[in-house]
Amino acid sequence: MSSPTIIADRGEFIDALRALRRGHVLVHAAETWGGCTIDGGILRTAFRPLTDYHLVDEYENPQGFEHVRYFRLNARGREFAERACRAWERRPLLERLATRLLG
Repeated sequence: MSSPTIIADRGEFIDALRALRRGHVLVHAAETWGGCTIDGGILRTAFRPLTDYHLVDEYENPQGFEHVRYFRLNARGREFAERACRAWERRPLLERLATRLLG
């Protein structure tokens, strides 16, 4: 039995969900640091939970680059993003700041 995926940086994860909710595309060019971006911002840890929890689907981008993968939120991801972003915004500001500092 495999262990569940840990969301290492909850602030980054929420930022990724927010950007994907607005229609931005997740671009996965490499497995190295900096190889995954949304709207020009680097994702350090959010890619794995997004894919492991099946919140994004890969799609064909005929105008994209060869060997680069492109992802968008799927229906499950949109529902999850709505709930997660609402819950995040209800948290007190100091708690959100502490979460960003500590992961």
